[in-house]
Amino acid sequence: MSEALTAVPFAVELDAFTSLGFWTGVGILAGIYTIFALGLQVNVGFTGIFNFGQAGFMAIGAYSMAILVTDVGFSFWLALPVAMLITMAFGLLVGLPSVRLRTDYLAIATIAAAEAIRLFALNARGLTGGAQGIFGFDDSWDGVSDGIIDGLESLGWENPETLLPLFLVVWAVAILLMIVLNVLQKTPWGRVLRAVREDEDAARALGKNAFSYKLQSLAIAAGLAAIAGFFLALNLRFVIPDEFLPIFTFIGYAILVLGGLANYFGVAVGAVIWWTILEGLRFLELPLEEVEIAALRFIILGLALILLMAFRPQGMFGKREEMVLGD
Repeated sequence: MSEALTAVPFAVELDAFTSLGFWTGVGILAGIYTIFALGLQVNVGFTGIFNFGQAGFMAIGAYSMAILVTDVGFSFWLALPVAMLITMAFGLLVGLPSVRLRTDYLAIATIAAAEAIRLFALNARGLTGGAQGIFGFDDSWDGVSDGIIDGLESLGWENPETLLPLFLVVWAVAILLMIVLNVLQKTPWGRVLRAVREDEDAARALGKNAFSYKLQSLAIAAGLAAIAGFFLALNLRFVIPDEFLPIFTFIGYAILVLGGLANYFGVAVGAVIWWTILEGLRFLELPLEEVEIAALRFIILGLALILLMAFRPQGMFGKREEMVLGD
């Protein structure tokens, strides 16, 4: 940064915003959290249930994939669907005793389950590596990444970013999932989810098993979290418990608020806006300590969310009539 900028107490370094590396990194995080928050959209936006354990499901998916590859000897490609099935089964296990609970108690039960998963991962050193985590599960991905880079170079792209293949794959999967979920939402199954959200008793009166539909919604959210955990592990190159703190579930909810309830494509826009602002604020030059600047970034985002809730509570692409949640 120039001396002119460093001479003032407040400045913004704009060079990063013209860097492909910056936007690739932001795009990967936005894509991962788009997939992550799609599961919350299924739960909150379309079924009316509060799942505060999405970070725990993400952890189950990431750890299952890593353990299957490094300890069991599964191929990288087989480990992902198996990890998804494991995570969905765990989602059903959590949902069976808790989905019948009132909304606030369901939120408490799911966040408690997520923390139990994280603490288990932290202490089961023989299985999960504890605080050191798991490494060495991404060798097969390196081959795929190199192949994509070679393909881009053959098209005339000189020296593409190392993380560009992951960016392309993450967003290809995210867009595919948004399309699939949007189509499913227009089927009779999707209309029953809406009915459960708006009036569960009326749905039961029409012969629909609301409990079963809630379990299905939770299992789908868990499966989506597993995919997000898979990509997060590829981005970090390791899996550690600190990457699955409860705050990441709340980031998912913030993305829902930004994009709007009951709108899958709004989730993607919310994720891009969230991570662009959060990462872009790293380049604020202020006369503050690094820890204080980190806190200030979340304060600014919090104020932005407060203003959004005050003037457009349905979010950027949401509709007021969709803001219906069960008791």
